[in-house]
Amino acid sequence: MTMRGRRLGAVIGVAVLAAVCASGTEGPRPVRDASDLGSLPADRYTTTSQDYERAQRASALLVRQCMARRGHPDFPLDPRYPTDPLVATAVATDYGALDPADARRWGYGWDPAKSPVRRPEGRRMTDAEYADMPACGTEADRRLMRGVDVSRDWLYASTRAVEVDKAVKRDPRLRAAWAVWSRCVAEDGATRYPDPVAAYTDPAWQRGSDGNTRHTRRERATAVADVMCKRRHRTAQLWYAVRAQKQAVDIAQHRERYDAGLRALRTYRANITEVLRELG
Repeated sequence: MTMRGRRLGAVIGVAVLAAVCASGTEGPRPVRDASDLGSLPADRYTTTSQDYERAQRASALLVRQCMARRGHPDFPLDPRYPTDPLVATAVATDYGALDPADARRWGYGWDPAKSPVRRPEGRRMTDAEYADMPACGTEADRRLMRGVDVSRDWLYASTRAVEVDKAVKRDPRLRAAWAVWSRCVAEDGATRYPDPVAAYTDPAWQRGSDGNTRHTRRERATAVADVMCKRRHRTAQLWYAVRAQKQAVDIAQHRERYDAGLRALRTYRANITEVLRELG
């Protein structure tokens, strides 16, 4: 990385932070979801929910084609396993709770009637199908990843995200913002957490295997205090600004690798499109 590249990265980062903080991302519409804060510089280098959905469809079509060759001509696109597995959902959030209405009603969980756990719609696989399905899944993966150097280029931004997030958490501006938020939450009668993620992931909320919480009175009161303190002190906005700055600097410092990762992602998307066109 050249000195010019480092300086450019620093300039970009400062510009991003200054623009976000000066303009105020709250605006006329309060922040209720992470998407309200806007996109981040690294977003274009990573897969999206649409990528995931299209890849799932393409993979299912490839698996069904492979299973037909193995003597299972009516294999469903969305099969259930022979026995229902234990479902465990990892719950993640970039900024913790943000919506006051959800906080008041569901605390750090959600409406049980709207579980994010997706259930297969097809019939159960037979034991014979289940025995052949893994090999077909591997074959489908190879087809979708054709032309992608998985060991080097694939999702480079995701590998860098770990280091970038560490830098974000060390940033003195964010740590100061978390300290202000922490005092605010404690003054409202809740536990004094070090940061919003600690509040969101507190074991006291007793998440089940689906990731949902118990929605207790204490949990809901804590979540409300959490959200209102974020709004009062613009915690999420500053958090977003620091993330944007750190990502912009990292991209400028590793431009060639990020660009290679983006080319790999485009190849992957082209493979998905080709399969959907041929089989969908």
